[in-house]
Amino acid sequence: MTIRLYDTSARKIRDFAPLVPGCVSIYLCGATVQAAPHIGHIRSGLNFDIMRRWFAYRGYQVTFVRNVTDIDDKIIQKAAEQHRPWWAIGYENEVAFNDAYDVLGCLRPTYEPRATGHVPEMIEMMSRLIERGHAYAVDGNVYFDVKSFPDYLSLSGQELENLRQPSGEGETGKRDPRDFAMWKAAKPGEPSWQTPWGRGRPGWHLECSAMAHKYLGETFDIHGGGVDLVFPHHENEIAQARAYGDEFARYWAHNAWVTMSGEKMSKSLGNSVLVAEMVRRWRPIVLRYYLGTPHYRSMIEYSEEALREAEAAFGRIEGFAQRVTELAGAVEPAAEVPAAFAEAMDDDLGVPQALAVVHTTVRQGNSALTADDKETAVARLSEVRAMLGVLGLDPLDPSWTRGGAAGSERGEALHGVVDSLVNLVLEQRQSARDRKDYATADAIRDSLQQSGLAIEDTPAGPRWTLS
Repeated sequence: MTIRLYDTSARKIRDFAPLVPGCVSIYLCGATVQAAPHIGHIRSGLNFDIMRRWFAYRGYQVTFVRNVTDIDDKIIQKAAEQHRPWWAIGYENEVAFNDAYDVLGCLRPTYEPRATGHVPEMIEMMSRLIERGHAYAVDGNVYFDVKSFPDYLSLSGQELENLRQPSGEGETGKRDPRDFAMWKAAKPGEPSWQTPWGRGRPGWHLECSAMAHKYLGETFDIHGGGVDLVFPHHENEIAQARAYGDEFARYWAHNAWVTMSGEKMSKSLGNSVLVAEMVRRWRPIVLRYYLGTPHYRSMIEYSEEALREAEAAFGRIEGFAQRVTELAGAVEPAAEVPAAFAEAMDDDLGVPQALAVVHTTVRQGNSALTADDKETAVARLSEVRAMLGVLGLDPLDPSWTRGGAAGSERGEALHGVVDSLVNLVLEQRQSARDRKDYATADAIRDSLQQSGLAIEDTPAGPRWTLS
């Protein structure tokens, strides 16, 4: 058994060889908490949650670090616009991100450090970089000298001569316009911390190099994030960390975007779909299926039609699970997933191919149900539960049956109310059938279907689902 991953730095799929046998260390660039998360933000968390789960299934001890960027230009700008403290905006959006991760079934990280909690580590890193000639201080700013690091741009494959480095307001005194800011001098009214070069605040890139070093050491296995972070963020992280003396990440994994009308989903474009709004319209497990089952390196073009297709596909899996449990009672997940599923997941987390194995197993199980082969149907459900468990999509897992991965009491209560009302109507339908008034019974069923409910008559009695 060898897990293989596409390594952005090597531009090819590589066999994964852990730094420490039996262990895997992952650093994921997390949220910049300037606004509530849309589904494009949360896709990265979902993709790397599946990666983490697969490593754990394969017997690895996983250390998973996901940072929070709680200070940057956008947060300060929002604070000024809303006349509120910068930390209040950061904290409320950090809570919104964690709620979104929870409701979509993402496991909590091993560590979730905030940028503002690691200023001493950043100061120490800048001090060494200045001593080694890789950085310099001007007007309270600290810049990284990109020409001092020969391997700069090796991740993205750009040419330094053609580079146009993004530059922010107040970044004065650069020796070269391509040098990037690690630390920004304080401006009136903005948050700041004391350093040997004056008061200021972190640049975007420095925080991740410093926090990865603190929590994962000089070298770790996998660094992850969205493909849009390859440059400048990850390129600059590498320069800082390796010039400091760390080997840093041994593999680089990047997930693709969620797009809308062919463009990356973003707040600035006004085309984002907030997670908090989406889970009011779609069940969280369906939203996880939609975002988590395409290959992590493939773009997802958002549409309502695609979500409906995902809902229907997951409904077929869920319906099979319900029918078998009604027939046979509780069915435990198998100890191992089928070999074809494991082969797909080992090959760069091939979730689409792995999901094809799930659907094939469901079809086999449904055929067994049709043939009254209870034993085979139970065996297939056991395999399905094992596979879905790895993907965080097992509909029979208590975390989902309690009303969502976040354990939504409101959702569970609402389901109970609807269940009581539907059962009352179904009793009236059964009474009509008992007295052979089939026209009334059919009319009741049709009315329920028009309301969005599908009614299925089973040996255990009628069962309703959302159609």
